[in-house]
Amino acid sequence: MIRRGDRNVSIHPTAVVHPKAELGENVVIGPFCVVGEHVRIGRGTHLISHVYVEGHSRIGQRCRLFPYASVGAPPQHLQYHDEPTQVNIGDDNILREYVTVNRATAFGGGVTRIGNHNFLMAYVHIAHDCEIGDYVVMANAATLAGHITIGNYAVIGGLVGIHQYVRIGDYAMLGGCSALGRDIPPFMRAAGGYRAKMFGLNSIALRRHGFTMDQIQTLRQAYDLLFRQGHRLHEAIRLARTQYQESPDVLKLLTFLESSRRGICHTSSRELDEEEE
Repeated sequence: MIRRGDRNVSIHPTAVVHPKAELGENVVIGPFCVVGEHVRIGRGTHLISHVYVEGHSRIGQRCRLFPYASVGAPPQHLQYHDEPTQVNIGDDNILREYVTVNRATAFGGGVTRIGNHNFLMAYVHIAHDCEIGDYVVMANAATLAGHITIGNYAVIGGLVGIHQYVRIGDYAMLGGCSALGRDIPPFMRAAGGYRAKMFGLNSIALRRHGFTMDQIQTLRQAYDLLFRQGHRLHEAIRLARTQYQESPDVLKLLTFLESSRRGICHTSSRELDEEEE
């Protein structure tokens, strides 16, 4: 390994690192990696081998990028014309083999953003202008179109395809092999082929993340009011705001519903048993 200055940076002799790239302390650049001119990499991050990072990309601290991951390549969009848009990746993220994270478009906000403590498994694709929260798990070959927002602690199954501009709320779960064209509200589960449907509360995940039984029961009752009692959605939201005005979780759910542009994922005629989750 080659040492770079006094920051204890290790660069393998076969790696190509632009001299203007900014590397934090204890960064390791493995064999055959390529790091571009405008890249910044935070302390303790490890590019294991054959990793490609270009454009105005920012990678935080203690991340691990596995072979053939690609960060900061131009967006797959015909209206992109080499604007200096960005990818911002936070701390403690794992990007497994062949993960691709494209830079943003100028008209879409200019930044593709990934938060902290996320686990992106092999072949995950994060398209332009997406925003991923914290503690998100995306299984193998999950694919995001542009402008998608995924909230904190969400779980996205393998072989999933998600339409552009869709939002997935905090603590939501989307099952594998699903095609999703509408929003999944916070705390909910959805699954299915073409198209995914909502199957009730993501209760096992909520318990794992410390939600009390009272919180879960309140959310379950709110779900029933919103999606199973036959009300029109705007009327159900009005009723829920009156009935659950002291529940921050329900108010968060209602705010999400009111701000939906793609519409809400259709509800299945049944709920999955916990054993099926």
